[in-house]
Amino acid sequence: MRNEAQSKASADWLRALERTAGAVRRPDRTFGKILDELAEEFRDRPALIGETVTLTYNELAARANRYARWALVNGVGKGDCVALLMPNCPEYVAAWTGISCTGGVSALINTNLREQALAHCLDIVRPCHVIVASELIDAYHSALTSISAPATLWLQDQAGDAGPSLRETLDALEGGPLAAAERRDTQLSDPALYIYTSGTTGLPKAANVSHQRVVEWSYWFSGLMGIRPDDRMYNCLPMYHSIGGIVAIGSVLVSGGSVVIREKFSARRFWDDVSNSGCTLFQYIGELCRYLVNAPPSRHETSHRLRLCCGNGLRSDVWHSFKTRFNIPKVLEYYAATEGSFSLYNVEERPGAIGRLPGFMAHRSPVAIVKFDLEAQTVVRGEDGFCIPCAADEAGEAIGRLSHTDPSNRFEGYTNPAESERKILRTVFAAGDAWFRTGDLMKRDNAGYFYFVDRIGDTFRWKGENVSTTEVANVISECPGIMQATIYGVAMPGFDGRAGMAAIVVDKTFDLATLHAFVVKRLPAYARPLFVRIVDELASTETFKPKKQLLIQEGFDPRAVKDTVLIDDVKKAAYAPMTVERFMRLLRQPALIESAAG
Repeated sequence: MRNEAQSKASADWLRALERTAGAVRRPDRTFGKILDELAEEFRDRPALIGETVTLTYNELAARANRYARWALVNGVGKGDCVALLMPNCPEYVAAWTGISCTGGVSALINTNLREQALAHCLDIVRPCHVIVASELIDAYHSALTSISAPATLWLQDQAGDAGPSLRETLDALEGGPLAAAERRDTQLSDPALYIYTSGTTGLPKAANVSHQRVVEWSYWFSGLMGIRPDDRMYNCLPMYHSIGGIVAIGSVLVSGGSVVIREKFSARRFWDDVSNSGCTLFQYIGELCRYLVNAPPSRHETSHRLRLCCGNGLRSDVWHSFKTRFNIPKVLEYYAATEGSFSLYNVEERPGAIGRLPGFMAHRSPVAIVKFDLEAQTVVRGEDGFCIPCAADEAGEAIGRLSHTDPSNRFEGYTNPAESERKILRTVFAAGDAWFRTGDLMKRDNAGYFYFVDRIGDTFRWKGENVSTTEVANVISECPGIMQATIYGVAMPGFDGRAGMAAIVVDKTFDLATLHAFVVKRLPAYARPLFVRIVDELASTETFKPKKQLLIQEGFDPRAVKDTVLIDDVKKAAYAPMTVERFMRLLRQPALIESAAG
């Protein structure tokens, strides 16, 4: 059985290698050219299926070519930026594909941004044109006073006081294949997109994404998933990120399949929608799987056609429940970053692992885990000045070796050179070598599987021990009655390090005594949250990463927090309410923490 699984995994790897190698042999074969080839082959087959609009392969290629000619007519030069502020829809793919055909670079803007945050994302790419959906025009206007150099505004749909209608302009343009001169000798090495980081540790950064990356991602995932023309992908992830906008779309299109696009994820309607649309693939973020596991039963949750779910962040405590309850034949978990120099794939379906590198892939994607000092927030170097590799099952920062010759291992950086330099670690194992810093703590077991531990900055020290917020959250999420949990460290007067605090969303079955007994049984004393905050909901980024900054700032002060805050009363072996009186006593006598809650 094990040999059979390994044989299937090897076949997946080899198929991905073969498809990718064939896709990048011609340096001028960008995604736009590929789309024209696909239109010739698949013509009237559905390519992108939206909630109100479906584009066939012919229609998608023609639409992209109209966007390309719009860019040419409106003076978008090679390397010039056009910003897209549009919701998930088939038109989104046509827009960035067409603009990139002529050498233009599309900035994929987060549709949830407003005011200064939106202005920041526009300013760092300095677009000459901005395409805005009518429902997002108020968001764009909220940022205008903060934008340093406003661009020409185009309304995606109907014309209005704010600007001309792009739809009307596009409809008047020719949709046939572009001539060589219209493509401006665009190469795979040229920039195609700006895709933004989530901004969990500061303002978002715009990552440079070349045509090479777009094509490689598309064919690589097409091969790993073994996508066929009869496959349909369910995609409800934001298309302004690389997963929802490139991986879930490109991998299916280059295989001749169809993508069902939804603007947002809905746990309530998910299984009905997946079943009725006939989807065979689902691109997930781990939190979506947890939402589904926690949702009430649905009549279609096992009567679907899904054969594979692909994504990242599926925690080990959710993995088994997700597969068994919903009858999912295969899960393909992976680890990657938009700007990263390497990726990992859990082709063998080991629950909790983010992937491994088989021997025949190790030379293509050199990866290492090096010792990291959490208090100093820096890698540890030996007496010789070089970094120190971690032992098996020892957590450290994951890094990937950079190459100037292999595009797959190149760091294309951000629009800000200073931000790019901060992501490079130099003189790691040899003088002058350079490695990409993931900013993620990982560990690797003796079998070569990698496991995500935490983001650097999320792990904190308490009582001389390192506490992983991710690992603690995984444990607490298994407690009956807890729907969601996020863990963070809060400063304590009179103590070094930070004390653990849990913010949780609970259902009607939740019981405080059960929680206390659960953490005592499952967690070492130093890792048990000293404080618990019960909230109605937890804020997250658009890729479902928890937003902790405000929680950390508010801490456990009942005067600043409207939610219920509790403290571990050691003497009573129970969580007790954090009253203002108790809080003030703790400030005056921090030693009370060592014996009881006061």
